[in-house]
Amino acid sequence: MSFYRVTFNSKYKFVTVHNYGCVFRCPTCSYKLRSGANGRPGHVFPKPKRFLNAEQIMLVLKKVNFKTLYFMGGEPTITPELEKLLHFGKTVLGVKTVLGHCNGWKLNLSNLDSANVGLKAWDPELHLAFTGKPKQLIFNNFKDAFYTGIELKANVVFIPGLIDLSEIDAIAKWISSLSPDIPLHIMGYIPVPGQPYQRPSAEQMAKAVSACRAYLTNVNMSHLTPEQALNLNKTDDRFFVQEIT
Repeated sequence: MSFYRVTFNSKYKFVTVHNYGCVFRCPTCSYKLRSGANGRPGHVFPKPKRFLNAEQIMLVLKKVNFKTLYFMGGEPTITPELEKLLHFGKTVLGVKTVLGHCNGWKLNLSNLDSANVGLKAWDPELHLAFTGKPKQLIFNNFKDAFYTGIELKANVVFIPGLIDLSEIDAIAKWISSLSPDIPLHIMGYIPVPGQPYQRPSAEQMAKAVSACRAYLTNVNMSHLTPEQALNLNKTDDRFFVQEIT
């Protein structure tokens, strides 16, 4: 098991089941921001003190009035209990089921309505070096999920000198070959401890957005500072949640 926390947003009526762990090994992972902020540069996000099984989570979900069930990571698809919870949410509770953030490791899941997929790099060698996993598996999963009818969104982290404009341009062009209406969110890299890469400038972000809009109809971006990333609930009420277990 790897689910460890369940939160509820009363304004937007969604529940989020939080997962610990990932199959990727991205050196610039933003989860390292918290461990860095705690004086442990280079370490992964601290391991939770407890984990929850599917039965514990389902018991809590029965008590809440909500419309959407999100799963977040780490990488939520690494736990075998995900499929049981998707089935419970979709067929028992009748709510929308969403992978709120995932890396595309596993997408063709029964009872999954929607997924927001982080596409890391276009060049196969770069993807393998950056994540530790092959690019083609991820992109094939994204394509298969699209043709299955899962509602998809994509995101990419713009890291000047690593995941550069040419990489993002190629990813956007490929997404448009499936549908120009698939939303793409470009995230400006937030520097994490122990890494040499710099946060993109506002001008660089604007160029990336403009380039992708040549292919896609729905492109947006975020350009957070480390402080903003660590305090999302202060500026975005979607992150104003209460822990329910």
